[in-house]
Amino acid sequence: MAKKEEKLGINVKKNEDFSEWYNEVVIKAELAEHSVIKGFMVIRPRGYAIWEKIQEYFDRRIKKIGVKNAYFPLLIPESFFKKEAEHAEGFAPELAWISEKEDGIRYALRPTSETIMYDSYAKWIRSWRDLPLRLNQWCNVLRWEVKQTKLFLRTREFLWQEGHCVYETEEDCDKEALLYLLEYKKLCEEILAIPVLEGKKTEKERFAGAKTTYALEALMPDGKALQMGTSHNLGQNFAKAFDIQFLGRDEKEYYPWQNSWGISTRLIGSLVMMHSDDKGLILPPKVAPVQIVIIPIYFEKDKDIVIKKAREICNSLKAYSVELDERDGYTPGWKFNEWELKGIPLRIEIGPKDISKNEVVFARRDNNKKESVKIAHLDKKIKETLDDIQKALYEKAYKFLHSNIATADSWNDFLKHAKNKKLVKAFFCGSKECEEEIKEKSDGITSRVIPFEQPENIGKCVKCGNKAQFLIYFGKAY
Repeated sequence: MAKKEEKLGINVKKNEDFSEWYNEVVIKAELAEHSVIKGFMVIRPRGYAIWEKIQEYFDRRIKKIGVKNAYFPLLIPESFFKKEAEHAEGFAPELAWISEKEDGIRYALRPTSETIMYDSYAKWIRSWRDLPLRLNQWCNVLRWEVKQTKLFLRTREFLWQEGHCVYETEEDCDKEALLYLLEYKKLCEEILAIPVLEGKKTEKERFAGAKTTYALEALMPDGKALQMGTSHNLGQNFAKAFDIQFLGRDEKEYYPWQNSWGISTRLIGSLVMMHSDDKGLILPPKVAPVQIVIIPIYFEKDKDIVIKKAREICNSLKAYSVELDERDGYTPGWKFNEWELKGIPLRIEIGPKDISKNEVVFARRDNNKKESVKIAHLDKKIKETLDDIQKALYEKAYKFLHSNIATADSWNDFLKHAKNKKLVKAFFCGSKECEEEIKEKSDGITSRVIPFEQPENIGKCVKCGNKAQFLIYFGKAY
């Protein structure tokens, strides 16, 4: 017993050593652990269950739009990458290769699937009647650039979904690229309870081979920005590279327009960082695989009565994901600590005194508050409490984001705000050279996203003083 108790709890504080705190929460909450293979991770059942919740929600949403799931090979011939020069150059440092001894061909392990999918698209698309083509795949990808592993956030292999759609017109292509970005925003804010900033990426930061990259950015409690999802208007670049053509309504041949879009298991990392505390994991109820844990509290003489009532309550809560902790040999206090560490949103405690009053005790994970609730009102009160937890987590994160955005009117202001770990809003000229200089002179600060809504009067670039193109967010990123 004592030995188990020593293993519980987080040994470092979130505001003192954020990186180590994060690592401890992920490991001790049993979400993931480092693999024996350098740069890889093992996603444990609790972590994978969160990914399944994200999958279930988002898969349902995109199917309503008309997207269908498919699967394409893990291996991509080297010749495919060479077809689109910018794409090949962008991914070159991240590719892991294997060689086929019999035919002498080199294959890359999938870093993203544009090339292998579009080879098939060239065979399938013949007429405007074949469009729009909307496909998605849930899969793993491999990017070999990682030097230091950070569970969920930076590993060589990770899980994601990647959507790839084809259209007759650029208008339809761009409209749906923005639609998928909006779906990501809903996922982040309504399900994960994480507010995001949406907009476009700069020319320097856009996806390799894309015409336009749209993105969502969140701000983590350590002051670093985290890209939560991207959607790309690929233009006709890949269509031309892979000779994807269709016969138009006027009986003429055309190249279609394409977009691609994706989110990954880094969303799990964002959940941990944004909401958790020094006791361990905190999960929003809408993404928590287990929403409620019931803990019976008794002396031996009351055990049968309390356990029986706890089981009755558990069986009555079919609308929720509930776990009843009947384990012997563990004190209620030890169980409280364990379930707090694992992030269960709501704990229900029940003992003989509670039964005599026809009550239970609610303990919220987000604010640690307790209250007594009549068993007769249980279902209604659970719904209200879980909804309130979801809302409170989002509002807390929203307040954090917007209180940590600072406007810089000068380069000195920019550096001061960056040093204070703020997301910096400033006018920018859009030049790649200027953007590189900003990064170099500010200890790694990069452009994050150009908001869709821009002021009427655009001033001068915060760094070079030339006429600015837009107002933009800058920050240090993961």
